[in-house]
Amino acid sequence: MNGEAECPADLEMTAPKNQDRWSQEDMLTLLECMKNNLPSNDGSKFKTTESHLDWEKVAFKDFSGEMCKMKWMEISNEVRKFRTLTELIMDAEEHVKNPYKGKKLKKHPDFPKKPLTPYFRFFMEKRAKYAKLHPEMSNLDLTKILSKKYKELPEKKKMKYIQDFQREKQEFERNLARFREDHPDLIQNAKKSDVPEKPKTPQQLWYNHEKKIYLKVRPDEIMRDYIQKHPELNLSEEGITRSTLTKAERQLKDKFDGRPTKPPPNSYSLYCAELMANMKDVPSTERMVLCSQQWKLLSQKEKDAYHKKCDQKKKDYEIELLRFLESLPEEEQQRVLGEEKMLGSNRKGATSPASKKSSPETGKASSEKPKRPISAMFIFSEEKRKQLQEERPELSESELTRLLARMWNDLSEKKKAKYKAREAAMKAQSEKKHGSDKEERGKLPESPKTAEEIWQQSVIGDYLARFKNDRGKALKAMEATWNNMEKKEKLMWIKKAAEDQKRYERELSEMRAPPCSTNSAKKMKFQGEPKKPPMNGYQKFSQELLSNGELNHLPLKERMVEIGSRWQRISQGQKEHYKKLAEEQQKQYKVHLDVWLKVSAPAAPRGCADPEALGGGSAPPRKCRFQTHWGRVLT
Repeated sequence: MNGEAECPADLEMTAPKNQDRWSQEDMLTLLECMKNNLPSNDGSKFKTTESHLDWEKVAFKDFSGEMCKMKWMEISNEVRKFRTLTELIMDAEEHVKNPYKGKKLKKHPDFPKKPLTPYFRFFMEKRAKYAKLHPEMSNLDLTKILSKKYKELPEKKKMKYIQDFQREKQEFERNLARFREDHPDLIQNAKKSDVPEKPKTPQQLWYNHEKKIYLKVRPDEIMRDYIQKHPELNLSEEGITRSTLTKAERQLKDKFDGRPTKPPPNSYSLYCAELMANMKDVPSTERMVLCSQQWKLLSQKEKDAYHKKCDQKKKDYEIELLRFLESLPEEEQQRVLGEEKMLGSNRKGATSPASKKSSPETGKASSEKPKRPISAMFIFSEEKRKQLQEERPELSESELTRLLARMWNDLSEKKKAKYKAREAAMKAQSEKKHGSDKEERGKLPESPKTAEEIWQQSVIGDYLARFKNDRGKALKAMEATWNNMEKKEKLMWIKKAAEDQKRYERELSEMRAPPCSTNSAKKMKFQGEPKKPPMNGYQKFSQELLSNGELNHLPLKERMVEIGSRWQRISQGQKEHYKKLAEEQQKQYKVHLDVWLKVSAPAAPRGCADPEALGGGSAPPRKCRFQTHWGRVLT
């Protein structure tokens, strides 16, 4: 199959447009020479055949092979290339003979310029003035305002623009007649042939459909009669005037009209969306697995940053959607709002069955979840809407929304400050509630990791350096290495995973214990505990860069990328240096841990038979047994 072959950018830029030297006869000779040098069974794509062409054999007269090649680049830019080179040269010959064929007729330097319509004359005259008065408005808003202003113009003022248009139109028609006399060959080629009419595009079908409605053409009467004659079919009149646009086409139109893109529902979806943009080489079946693995490797601080980013995107979406709705007629507003409501209900319905059967306490907790603060403009609209509805009951909802938006734009900065202050207060209150909720969630112990995840954390730095910070490739390589490892090699990591599982169960049971015993146990167990050191050289290097504040100007995700690239650039000797530092800190940690365990041994929890069972030495605390308030013995 022939693919679209684009000319190299450097050749396009250097192709000389020396039309004076290359006559039409020379260009046709060039194309003839190229045809003579093509293989008889040319079935390859255009670019392949072009790359094998010997340009020295194509050269003729004073034109070298390189000059012929450059001229061909210039000519081929004017024709489509989704064919073989043989077919392409035939099309190029037609272009050389008549470069202004068909739709390109208006590009002819002698073709007269069409006059502007009366509305466009008014628009061009007033646009600069209104743009200065309303710098905050977009081009779309300015167009709508000027369109309305033109409709409201009295007939006398409109007549000025209409007369100018009529005068220039007559001049255009005279110039066009002169152009036809001077270029009869172009006009002849521009005439329509006897080829049947092409099928209409979806956009053209939609336009014709809307035009019929606008002109109040009623072709649906036949369908209504049919429904009345055949009531047994249970047909409704709602389906008669159904839009010709499919759902995908309607979404495309909405996007073109300015409908904002819906943001991801949560922080994890946002992270996956960003990550998948760089996963084009990863099979689609493996992308979600890789995303899940990388999400688990993120710290809680990084996850919180994505949560805030997601909240901000949702807030921006609500504001943009409100602006989009204001620009729509009432029927379209109802359709968009209905779609938004349906999407919301589907998203709520996608929760687990257990959540649907939640207890009253759970329902109460969910209702108390802090809501995102709304914008200052929305606060103003909600405050004034009821008053306006009473004063002007004849206005529809869409007209009321547009009026409120205009009132907001006309407000002075001093008055707007009042609503912005209320927005800031609501935002602070929301963040405070969100912070308290997050604090409650933060009390839960960290989930236990699998043996593979613990091993990945210890070697991720080396793999990232090897694959130039491509986390997708690094994770795939680590997964393959883990699967090929023998059971003896995995045994150490399996033991660590078992210890992590015990740690999780122990912390979970302590959290569920009565408050008094939990607090005392925490004080006896964790007071003065030494801080864990980095596990490898890469972690030590990362810790050093993050602690000195050198990368504070970068976002969280970019910091880790920068650390990975710096680790890759340093020499092997420097890497060994950081590895030794990490090993020394681990040795010091073991010494400090032994001292801390001996000092804290007298304060061992009740029920522990031997102080050494708390972990004196390097062995994990396996023999210490104590009883929870449920009566269960934990090890």
